Amino acid sequence: MSLENVKTLAENIRAEIGKAIIGQTDTVDLMLVALFSGGHILLEGVPGTAKTFLAQVFSHVTKMNFGRIQFTPDLMPGDLLGTNLFSFQTNEFNLVKGPIFCDLLLADEINRTPPKTQAALLEAMQERQVTIDGETFPLGNRFMVIATQNPIEQQGTYPLPEAQLDRFIFKHVLDYPTRDEEIEIVRRHGSRTGSPKAADLGVKAIASRKDIDAAVKTVSKVRLTDEVTHYVVDLVRGTRSNPLFETGASPRAAAMISAAARAHAALQSRDFVIPDDVKAIALPALRHRAILSPAAEIEGRTADELILQVIEQTEAPR
Repeated sequence: MSLENVKTLAENIRAEIGKAIIGQTDTVDLMLVALFSGGHILLEGVPGTAKTFLAQVFSHVTKMNFGRIQFTPDLMPGDLLGTNLFSFQTNEFNLVKGPIFCDLLLADEINRTPPKTQAALLEAMQERQVTIDGETFPLGNRFMVIATQNPIEQQGTYPLPEAQLDRFIFKHVLDYPTRDEEIEIVRRHGSRTGSPKAADLGVKAIASRKDIDAAVKTVSKVRLTDEVTHYVVDLVRGTRSNPLFETGASPRAAAMISAAARAHAALQSRDFVIPDDVKAIALPALRHRAILSPAAEIEGRTADELILQVIEQTEAPR
């Protein structure tokens, strides 16, 4: 697949999603970058901002086998992964697979379940496999998690473990739509109270697994020069040297940013990464990895604010 074909594929996916989702263009762009770079994405926003519906539409358009689990306080790891049940007919244990066995898993309101169950995703997100009762099961090289969460200030939420946050390539914060977008939402969806089906809105499945695999292969070949590589590493190390961060971003963050920058460049039909590609994805790639120090929290600083300062202070190659 050529770079022009990757760009065309992305434009067609955006157009189909736009038949059901009003606005959220920046969210869709990050989801495409995550898809083509083999990453997972965490969407944070207040209830009612179409996080769940967007994930459903995205899976429909990309023809990805969809799995969903609603995270609740009483959810157990076996409810997500599956469990071995004894069959009296065969005198054997048979695996009843959980919803994680899919191409695209919607982990809905992931921060409403305790860390014990959240941690069940660690192996799946990093190694794309799960281990149940000592036996390992592959999930496929295209396995992707789209997780949604409510702001942690809301009641009944649990903060995600740092090890799990670090496995998301992006954390994207959804804002309320503009007034014009909200008017269009009411016009288009104001005749019903529940979410419609994507197919009922004329949304078509247009991207096959073969198309996505070809796009991922093309993206992986986008060139990353030594100068841009140094820039990525300096950005990540800048979060560690800032005293207002208790913990900075990990080396995994640098690798993920490089992969995402390649995908961002490919969506512009470029076969090489420029610093602007890195800058475009740096904030959502770093905001969930850098932990504020107590002093920064007392001062009322935010991770976004400090990361933007790091981006501004890090010299980019010409």
